[in-house]
Amino acid sequence: MTATEPQERRQYFMTAMREGLQEALREDPRVVILGEDVDRGVIGATSRLIREFGPDRIRNTPISEAALVGSCVGAAAVGARPVVDLMYSSFLYVAMDQLANQAAKLRYMSGGQVSLPIVYFANTGPSGGAAAQHSEAPHPMLMNLAGVKVVMPSSPHDAKGLILSAIRDPNPVVYLQDGMLAGVKDAVPDGAYSIPLGTAEVKREGADITVVAVGVLVREALKVAEELAPQGISVEVVDPRTLAPLDMDTIYDSVAKTRRLVVADNARITCSLASEITAAVSENMFDTLLTAPRRVAMRNVPMPFAPELESTVTVNARNIREAVLNTINSGGKR
Repeated sequence: MTATEPQERRQYFMTAMREGLQEALREDPRVVILGEDVDRGVIGATSRLIREFGPDRIRNTPISEAALVGSCVGAAAVGARPVVDLMYSSFLYVAMDQLANQAAKLRYMSGGQVSLPIVYFANTGPSGGAAAQHSEAPHPMLMNLAGVKVVMPSSPHDAKGLILSAIRDPNPVVYLQDGMLAGVKDAVPDGAYSIPLGTAEVKREGADITVVAVGVLVREALKVAEELAPQGISVEVVDPRTLAPLDMDTIYDSVAKTRRLVVADNARITCSLASEITAAVSENMFDTLLTAPRRVAMRNVPMPFAPELESTVTVNARNIREAVLNTINSGGKR
């Protein structure tokens, strides 16, 4: 690299997300961030924002997720753009009435007279010994709530662009940051940029099999693709990025090319994102497929605390690699 060339700017996932929040706060004075200990930013996304924006816009709240989620419905209805730090997605369970019956429904039930530009963000999934009550991956349940958009980035670049798009959106958005990505570092552009909600991205082109993955499993799928390339197996990796609305067109286009599908999802396998995608592809592309799609997802058990047990429940590169090879070898020519 010469002295005149700019150095690649690399940021951690949570730092990139915080930059997106910072850009949104600067862009629109109606944006306010609320949550428990947001002035400190325990997980990292809101750290130090209070220094620039003060306690009126970075507001600490009592420990009551139901009150927090519900009050922001009212705040949004009268013109604010609240952004809510819920810390862990497991805590959404104690505020489901406010989210599912109020935030998700009021725009529809008012005939569009009420707009609810709210973002709820939370750490999601297993994050290394956080145990059962702090390791939930509730995105399949949230996808079922008509009226709520669901976002899950897989890189620092996408973390920044998607949080800004979520805050700009006129609808309620649940933004889930995979707990295993907090320490991941990658290239992130300066300034504000957005990634349209509802658009998937092909992270790696391939010809033999499509792997759709979310969150940290995108990185695991890319590892598998790299490992299998010397064996002559070409893996295409697709990241939905937005889970609701789900960009099935990009997935269909990929499967039309490769004719094989594996879906990797760190939610429980029953009624998972993996279940939805494999069902949709099977229903709409049955004649295209060379063999049955495969789901790679968590077991239907609460998350264990012990790391040795947690690793037997969660999905990793080995599980994805095994599913890819089994799918490739189960029939049909490459």
